[in-house]
Amino acid sequence: MRFENSKKLYEEAKNMVPGGVSSSIRQTEWPVPLFFESAKGSKMFDVDGNEYIDYVMGMGPNIFGHSPKFIIDSVFKDMQDGFCLTGQTRKENELSEFILKTLPFKRKFRYASSGTEIVQIALRLARSYTNKNKFLKFEGHYHGWMDSVLYNSHPEVSSEESLYEPVPESGGISHGTANEVVIAPWNDVEALENILKDQSENISAIITEPILWNTNVILPNSGYLKELRNLCDKYNVLLIFDEVGTGFRVALGGAQEIYDVEPDLSTYAKSMAGGFPIAMLAGKPEIMNYMANGKVVHGGSFNTNVMSVSASHATLNYLLNNLNFYQSLNQKGDLLIEGLKDAAKNHDVDILIQGLGSVFYLSFTSLKRIENYREHANNVDNEKYKEFSKLMLLNGVRLSQNGRWHMSSSHDDSDIEKTIYAAAESFKAIS
Repeated sequence: MRFENSKKLYEEAKNMVPGGVSSSIRQTEWPVPLFFESAKGSKMFDVDGNEYIDYVMGMGPNIFGHSPKFIIDSVFKDMQDGFCLTGQTRKENELSEFILKTLPFKRKFRYASSGTEIVQIALRLARSYTNKNKFLKFEGHYHGWMDSVLYNSHPEVSSEESLYEPVPESGGISHGTANEVVIAPWNDVEALENILKDQSENISAIITEPILWNTNVILPNSGYLKELRNLCDKYNVLLIFDEVGTGFRVALGGAQEIYDVEPDLSTYAKSMAGGFPIAMLAGKPEIMNYMANGKVVHGGSFNTNVMSVSASHATLNYLLNNLNFYQSLNQKGDLLIEGLKDAAKNHDVDILIQGLGSVFYLSFTSLKRIENYREHANNVDNEKYKEFSKLMLLNGVRLSQNGRWHMSSSHDDSDIEKTIYAAAESFKAIS
């Protein structure tokens, strides 16, 4: 493969854009942040004419693959009558009605443009509703890049003594925000209750990825989410599920459908509009009504813009009329997972794959299971994964740099077969 045109465009971009990219994670792509001409279905095509089977899928949103025709048709039709109306449309009401059919619990909704901002309004609501200022988050969980939440998502953890002080993950984080966040280990009920015993009078909410999407796609231990719900009730703390990643990807009703646990508030974004930018907060009516009575302010010029609402409407309409979608998506992913495991075993390479067929994580480790961020940080060979992803790219398969794989309904048997072959060649090269 050749990358000369991407390298040239990247050098041009660096003169105008800090780092040459508009999202920091893109800087890590090898051999250079790639520039693309087009993407369709499971494939991407870069400016050098290279073709890739894609498992980045926009870091999750593209559950139907790239450029699904039914979304394009819907958006093209609706945008003829305006883009940013700063008002409501009939289709927005229809979208909310669709969502009422998908989520397992009675909710009211507010819409925004990104997962980062929708988490902020969830935390603001929690503070106002409980009249308490702090919130608790878990080590290894990511809730957006804003100052208030960018703590301990991927901290260095070389010793037990480093538990559980807030560690900012960027320069320029406001020092005062560290006083508002409490850090806890995930999948540990006893540790969590000990914290709540001491600090619950100041904690408004616990926010969690119900499936640890951002670290090893770790599934919660049996009964763990139900225990979270019980502890929140016991200590008068709201429970927030951050389903920005898992919502509409792992199931129609998200992780809360799979585990039958009711949060007080939940956030959504990535897979909600098949690749268009939209976010949603869903919550119990008595909490959400704080935005109706003026106690909590939430705004945004681009909220419910015509294109995003149209794309989300088309997405939900499709999913509601194709009830075997997730079964098929998971079956494809499971087939790929088994092929990857067999390929690694054949070349005596230790890997661990965790998650679901629709989204999973491949790590180089001898562990048979990882239950929290600390186990991941101390036992996974990230450098080997980087080398693996380079080899996969040269074999025509594009992977995310963080180990998470995203399946789409556009991946077919041929894609899976080619991916397993590419993985076998890559495992062979690093064994």
